Amino acid sequence: MKGPIYIMWLRQVKKYWRSKPRMIGALGQPLLFLLAFGFGFGPIFQKAGGGNYIEFLAPGIIAMSILFTAMFTGIEVIWDRRFGFLKETLVAPVSRTQIMIGRTLGGATVSFLQGIVVILMSLLIGFSITHWALLPGAILFMFLIAMLFTAFGTAIASRLDDMQAFPLIMNFLIMPIFFLSGALFPLEGLPKGLELVIKLNPLSYGVDGLRGTLTGAFHFSLMLDLAVMLGVTLAIGIIGTWLFSKIEV
Repeated sequence: MKGPIYIMWLRQVKKYWRSKPRMIGALGQPLLFLLAFGFGFGPIFQKAGGGNYIEFLAPGIIAMSILFTAMFTGIEVIWDRRFGFLKETLVAPVSRTQIMIGRTLGGATVSFLQGIVVILMSLLIGFSITHWALLPGAILFMFLIAMLFTAFGTAIASRLDDMQAFPLIMNFLIMPIFFLSGALFPLEGLPKGLELVIKLNPLSYGVDGLRGTLTGAFHFSLMLDLAVMLGVTLAIGIIGTWLFSKIEV
C-alpha cells in the first residue's frame, strides 16, 4: 500500500500532465520571452559589453517558468475545497503535514519538469551550457525554486476561499518577485534601494545559482545562493504546513 505522501504527489503530477492546454500555455510565455527579449535586446546588450544576451537570459527564463507553474499550483487547494475533495482528504486518518508534503512535492515535480523542457527549448534557440560538471547543481537549484514557490503558493491558497482572488494576488506577488530577481538584467551598478530589494528577494539567489551553475557567471556565490535557498525553502515549507493544518472545510 502506497503512503499518503506518494498518493498526493502522484495525484498532483497526473492532474497536470493530463491537461494538454495547460502544458502548452505554460510553455508559451517562456518561449515568447526567450525569442522577443533574447533576440530583441540581444544587440543592445552586446553593444553595452554584456556579451551574448541569450546566455544571460535563459537561466532567468527557466527560473520564471518554474516560478509561475509552482505558484499557481496553489489554486488547486481552493478548487479542491470548493468541490469537496479537500474535505474528503483532510478527514482521512492521515496527518495534514503528510498531505502538505505530498502536494508540495507533486507541484514541485511538475514545475521542475517544466523547467527541464524550457532548458531544452533554450538549447534549441542558441543557449549553451558552459559548465556541464555543475549541471547537478543547476538541477538542485531548479528543484529548490520549485519547492519554495509551490509551498508559498499553497500557503497563500490555504488562507483563501475565493478562486477569483487567488490569481490576482498571485500576479501581484509574482511579477515583482520575477522582475526584481536579476532574471532580465545584470545586478551590477544598480541604485542602492533597488539593490537592497533584490537582495531580499529569495528568487534572486535561485536565479544567480542557476545562472552560475549553467554558465559560470555568479553575482553572489555558490555557497551563499545555496544557503539562502535551502534556508528560505525550509522556512516557507514550515509556515505553509502550519497554515495548511489550520484549514477549515
